[in-house]
Amino acid sequence: MNLIINTFYSNKEIFLRELISNSSYALDKIRHKHLKESRTSDYSVKIESDKQKNCISITDTGIGMTKNELIENLGTIAHSGTKAFMEALEGGKDMSLIGQFGVGFYSAYLVADKVVVITKSEDEEKVNVWESSAGGSYTIFSQDINDSSIQSRGTRIELYLKREQSEYLEEARIKEIIKKHSQYVGYPISLLVEKTKEEEIPDDSVEEDVEEVDGEDEDKMTMK
Repeated sequence: MNLIINTFYSNKEIFLRELISNSSYALDKIRHKHLKESRTSDYSVKIESDKQKNCISITDTGIGMTKNELIENLGTIAHSGTKAFMEALEGGKDMSLIGQFGVGFYSAYLVADKVVVITKSEDEEKVNVWESSAGGSYTIFSQDINDSSIQSRGTRIELYLKREQSEYLEEARIKEIIKKHSQYVGYPISLLVEKTKEEEIPDDSVEEDVEEVDGEDEDKMTMK
């Protein structure tokens, strides 16, 4: 898998496009389901950057996955689309279509050592979690909704970045990639990044005059 991904994804920033595309597809599916049921809901994508954890996450309010779907989609390489991808490659297909075979998810390993997928379907009460490092083995387990970052439905993908890929935690870099590759997405994309405020401590409270970082301030920007 690593050989396939690194061979055909020469541009590492493509990982974010692929994951946002997956989110958009999941949103299309739940929106279609709700239209048939005469229901409406929130349909959006949220990207968060956490420099302390060296993690970037993509969360959508899409259709989510049941445990069986999670096993089928991510637990078996053949079902993930790799087999179809290799067959298409041998047949001379255009490599720009790589995402349609489902391999796009694995582009996350271009920049991450570990990936965690947290997902919930409206058809199950439990939240399902898939974890895997770049080595290829994976773990799947379920958890209560109260213990999860997914509260109703959808999927959250957490990428724990390789040390040399920290540029993808920067606000400007994330915005650049979204504007370059994901302008076609028909759902709001919110970007949450950490901001810091500098506060000067009075001279009489310390021996030297110093600056202190005062907590975190989240800055939210919405792009369509």
